[in-house]
Amino acid sequence: MEPGRAGCLLLLLLLPALGAAAPGEFDPYRVLGVGRSSSQADIKKAYKRLAPGWHPDKNKDPGAEDKFIQISKAYEILSNEEKRANFDRYGDVGESQGFAQQQHRQFHRFHDGFYFDESFFHFPFNSERRDTSDEKYLLHFSHYINEIVPDSFKKPYLIKITSDWCFSCIHIEPVWKEVAQELEALGAGIGVVHAGYERRLAHHLGAHSTPTLLGLINGKITFFHNAVVRENLRQFVENLLPGNLVEKITDKNYIRFLSDWKKDNKPHVLLFDHMPVVPLLYKLTAFAYRDYLSFGYVYVGLRGTEELSSQYNINVYTPTMMIFKEHIDRPADVVQAREMKKQLIDDFLSQNKFLMVARLTSQRLFQELCPVKKSHRQRKHCVVLLTGEGEKFAEAYEAFLTFAVANTKDTLKFVHIYSDRQPEFADALLMDEEKYRGRSAVVILERRNNAGKIAYKALEEAWQGSKEDNFILLDLLDQLRTDPGLLSSETVVADLNDELAPMFLVRWFYSTLDYISDCWDSLFHSNWREMMPLLSLLFSALFILFGTVIVQAFSDSSDTRDSPPSGKEETATKTEKNDASFSKESNSRIPKKGFVEVTELTDINYTSNLVRLRPGHMNVVLILSNSTKTPLLQKFALEVYTFTGSSSLHFSFLSLDKHREWLEYLLEFAQDAAPIPNQYDKHFLERDYTGYVLALNGHKKYFCLFKPPRSGDEGGTLGLCEDYDALQHAEARGKPSCSPGSRSIKNKLHKLSFWMERLLEGSLQRFYIPSWPALD
Repeated sequence: MEPGRAGCLLLLLLLPALGAAAPGEFDPYRVLGVGRSSSQADIKKAYKRLAPGWHPDKNKDPGAEDKFIQISKAYEILSNEEKRANFDRYGDVGESQGFAQQQHRQFHRFHDGFYFDESFFHFPFNSERRDTSDEKYLLHFSHYINEIVPDSFKKPYLIKITSDWCFSCIHIEPVWKEVAQELEALGAGIGVVHAGYERRLAHHLGAHSTPTLLGLINGKITFFHNAVVRENLRQFVENLLPGNLVEKITDKNYIRFLSDWKKDNKPHVLLFDHMPVVPLLYKLTAFAYRDYLSFGYVYVGLRGTEELSSQYNINVYTPTMMIFKEHIDRPADVVQAREMKKQLIDDFLSQNKFLMVARLTSQRLFQELCPVKKSHRQRKHCVVLLTGEGEKFAEAYEAFLTFAVANTKDTLKFVHIYSDRQPEFADALLMDEEKYRGRSAVVILERRNNAGKIAYKALEEAWQGSKEDNFILLDLLDQLRTDPGLLSSETVVADLNDELAPMFLVRWFYSTLDYISDCWDSLFHSNWREMMPLLSLLFSALFILFGTVIVQAFSDSSDTRDSPPSGKEETATKTEKNDASFSKESNSRIPKKGFVEVTELTDINYTSNLVRLRPGHMNVVLILSNSTKTPLLQKFALEVYTFTGSSSLHFSFLSLDKHREWLEYLLEFAQDAAPIPNQYDKHFLERDYTGYVLALNGHKKYFCLFKPPRSGDEGGTLGLCEDYDALQHAEARGKPSCSPGSRSIKNKLHKLSFWMERLLEGSLQRFYIPSWPALD
């Protein structure tokens, strides 16, 4: 035998042994630590024991993610009887069947004594093996924003974010494919985002790694954080749905449930089935039709439903769906099927979305029941009963309902409306005529456009439900079929009020709960990359806050200036501005004792309160005399109260009787603002400075001056007295212009609060002095 042929024969004999000894063989029993004869309960218990400890979010070990993937894969195989049997027979952990296919896959590439085990890496390097089932679910940004998000208010979406060169994405592919097909058949939406091609959408969804699974409902995104197995994904989608969609119905509450049609203004649906829990298909259907129908579920195998099943003659072995409208003793429509399919349920419910005589409670409902005329062949008329609430109008309503049931047509819709809840609508149609007041009326109308224009005709007399009323209405409807011009009156009606909308406080409460839930979910489930913007903003704010406090606490005094600075110098400090309107509102109030801390400026505290005052601080000093002390201090406290919150302002008063010379010395530096008489003036001792206010900056050696306004002057805030010549002339006649008797003491500090605002803004004129004089 030739050496080449002998080598080939030997290789063929060794192939099975090599396959059996292939490294990296995956054994799900060994991964979960269970035997081959273990029950499903033991397998499930082992999975629940191992999975939490190896979850990557809790276990920071570098190999935790791979171990977690192995545990999930092992549970996926052993929890499925078909896959478990396939593994027990052939050792196959994939989707292929049979030993020959297993051998072919393991030695897919063999060349020159070297093989490449492609299945060991679980990665489709060969493009022919790449799965194309996700292509019909691919989402793009514009498609997601314009279609998927609005549609999420009708059904939840399960979305997968994937990418190329993603080993974990290939690992979850079998489970994803199975669950996607199952949920789509039940009515859920499925979406796939390729992060490599749709980075903008992936970033918008908050996905920073692949694979990522998330749910979308009512425009809100929720991330999936558990093991990717069928049961977890189904439960995740079910948990997205509101918990109050379907009510459990028994013999005790079915009458109350069906009788709520009047309050909810909706038909009520009952599903009779032998499943102890509400099927996911029924929950998804209830979510899609929640605006039109109320849903209840009857578990026929439960004790306490016998009366209900007997009342409506239910076959307990076949799922039955019933719709109840105005009459709860008999269903308006029924459907039975051994297997309830989504298409069957949608067709059944879409034909029964409204009551026989629905109440117009919102503009949306009005537009759906009474659509705008599109053409002469698509005319639809609404017969509206304008009535009231209570037993007084019950007979008229029952007669109208009976007439509607007997005369239902595709081109006619019978509705009713409460006139007291929609007064604008009722007044536009009935013109507030006396014959309709306190009684029911019937109007036939047709909407002409979306702006509210309608054509209508009202019955000549009020509706009482008599046989004569029925004949008149029936005759009008017969004439309308041949003569559309019968609706001769036209008017414009305003949009209807939404009667069933929740109150503002209720909406605010639920919005707050949603926000708290989102924050809680983000705090415990979002990765650090998603939290970085919030954390960065938080730490930046804290750094600025504490930095400002530290700088202010340890700032040193700047050098004292010998010469006055230029007029463009920036203000030393900036304080918070208070609302000036407070002082206006407080003019008539006397402040409480100790309202503002005002100390007297004396030779004892002169140095600490002025000469050595901290940089950036100012002392606001009120000039008063013994006779004006009490009223001026009260007025002063009232005017400066709103500025006491500033820690850089101090408030004092100076006695004019004791320190007139000190004050006159300072005022000499303010002669450009007003002439100040010298000390040899014969009127020197008579000049009245009470009500003057000085803002003294001890560190920079300047002051700002407030002078009481002249009598009758509402515009000036400096309040200068007349010049010295005018003063002498006035006093020669015995009428000193600035004497206390010529104006009220209360008005001396008029508009001081506005002057204080300008002081804090730094817009007042400053008068610099070379040094502070001694206060004797």
